[in-house]
Amino acid sequence: MTCDALELSLSDWQILFSKWNEQKFRAAQVCQWIYAKKIFNYHDMTNLSKDIRAKLTESVLMTLPVLVKQQTSKDGTKKFLWLLADGNKIESVLLNHGGHKTACISSQAGCPLGCVFCETGANGFTRNLTRGEILGQFLMMEKLNGADINNIVFMGMGEPLLNEANVFSAIRALNDKDMRNLGARHITISTSGIVPGIEALADFEIPLRLSLSLHATNDALRSKLMPVNNQYSLSKLVGALKRYRDRTGERITIEYALIDRVNDDVQYAYEMAALLDGLSPYINLIPFNPIPSRPDLKRSQETRIKEFCRALSELKIEFELRKERGSDIMAACGQLAASRNA
Repeated sequence: MTCDALELSLSDWQILFSKWNEQKFRAAQVCQWIYAKKIFNYHDMTNLSKDIRAKLTESVLMTLPVLVKQQTSKDGTKKFLWLLADGNKIESVLLNHGGHKTACISSQAGCPLGCVFCETGANGFTRNLTRGEILGQFLMMEKLNGADINNIVFMGMGEPLLNEANVFSAIRALNDKDMRNLGARHITISTSGIVPGIEALADFEIPLRLSLSLHATNDALRSKLMPVNNQYSLSKLVGALKRYRDRTGERITIEYALIDRVNDDVQYAYEMAALLDGLSPYINLIPFNPIPSRPDLKRSQETRIKEFCRALSELKIEFELRKERGSDIMAACGQLAASRNA
């Protein structure tokens, strides 16, 4: 009976080696080859006996996403189009910040939430990614990068907290000292506001960072832009954010895309201050990235962006106007849609 390597935890590997009457430390050796050295061919795992390598080849599949296309932006951002074993395609992004790099990972093939400013949702939803497919993206990106990538954001295709079990399982592997050994402070989950998922994240044994896609400061507007708000209103959402902050002590990042004449009026800066009072979040302002499915939506004008920023400054809200990255290859926030390349 075969299984898949990237679906196995360290304890799963240990059980497997015990069944083969092999010492348990072999499990950590295999995990080091896969997660630390990015060696995916068992025959190249030279500190294992030929017999063990033969058993692994026969019994444990190594299913990795296949790189279909790689694009590089003028700013150094790289976008990867992957083919999964069932024929579905997904995209992920490698952001170059100069001193460090960040992998932007997908958690679903498509997205079911239908946010009006996001191309991923406009192209529909197929399914959740498995733990192995999530890990496979990252490991292949590291192998292609030729060096470790020490920051991960779950901000690619899909809503990670609607695939909670597989995302959390993948994170456990990334964090495990005998596997990828990536520190918790280097892992961020971005959500559109799945309240039960935020509650689960607050109680998760690994203290991950949380980023919320807000994009509107009252229920009427947010429900128009993000249908998920009809299920999880802003009052429920803010309550969950406060519980997360109280339980973890972690500061929350708020993502806010500035769309011309939609959510960029100065009044919304004041509404944001009232809504998030007591949370002391860090605000990421994102000039809207145009998408093919909504040509009617435009990026805010520079004067309106400056006015919005000035209001936040006066309100003593800490914020950053995010520098645009990857938009020339459709790799910026809201632009991922593997179906374009199908």
